[in-house]
Amino acid sequence: MNLAYIPSPSTGVVHLGPIPLRGYAFCIIIGVFVAVWLGNKRWIARGGRSGTIADIAVWAVPFGLVGGRLYHVITDYELYFGPGRDWVGAFKIWEGGLGIWGAIALGAVGAWIGCRRRGIPLPAYADAIAPGIAVAQAIGRWGNWFNQELYGRPTDLPWALKIDPDPAIGRVGGTYHPTFLYESLWCLGVAALVIWADRRFKLGHGRAFAVYVAAYTVGRFWTEYLRVDTAHHFLGLRLNGWTAILVFLAAVAYFVISSKRVPGRELVVEPGAAAEAAEGGEKAGDDTEPKPEPGTGSGSGAGSGPGAKRL
Repeated sequence: MNLAYIPSPSTGVVHLGPIPLRGYAFCIIIGVFVAVWLGNKRWIARGGRSGTIADIAVWAVPFGLVGGRLYHVITDYELYFGPGRDWVGAFKIWEGGLGIWGAIALGAVGAWIGCRRRGIPLPAYADAIAPGIAVAQAIGRWGNWFNQELYGRPTDLPWALKIDPDPAIGRVGGTYHPTFLYESLWCLGVAALVIWADRRFKLGHGRAFAVYVAAYTVGRFWTEYLRVDTAHHFLGLRLNGWTAILVFLAAVAYFVISSKRVPGRELVVEPGAAAEAAEGGEKAGDDTEPKPEPGTGSGSGAGSGPGAKRL
């Protein structure tokens, strides 16, 4: 009998009067806000305007949510379109089910649209937001804890996750590997790695984002190996495992090719931002520059003129 374990919430919904607050949605929302906040700080440090990250996120986040849901529904279509299933459930995003691969792919399309409208290079934006995305994933994974989903194999380790039985969906109670926690911690490590590598090597042209993608896929492959939820398999490997391998290879290839074609980092990430900052500094300097007192300025009174004493 396992005496030490991580308990699961008895419910994933808390009602504030007539308004339901769902843990899964709450984690996603908090993750988005943290990603935008951290991305904004990194963007300003690179010479961009404050608020640009949020403006582009207005495009990227909705696209990402749609992409994440589409990937989940397409790869697990039998959950919504199989015998005895209700296809309306495909739209119930608050019940869980977002594929990070689809979220990043379609989210990038939304970010590209936002960047083009602002005249900003997408790779520079991706570099700024990369560690924030990793942190958002770390927070979002706790939504799986609220929903008691995506756990791993049975285990009696002290940090095992206790899952309640639910015959309605075929869930067997017991203690399992908390893969949501493993991936959450891994994503925090990925964020730290990207920030360190970016400072150490001055990454640019999308290479910080490539580091994030490559590092994340390594951890995702490992957690996929532990998971026991229903999934499609190909050559004995879960579909998401194959996706992680292919995306890892693509990220590494991009990093290598980009380093050769456009070494270094972008000098300008947002046209006009540097000029505005310099102009603001000049105005501040003009306002604070001490003015000469009467009688001491150039060409006036005792301080100048033919009869003035030379000290």
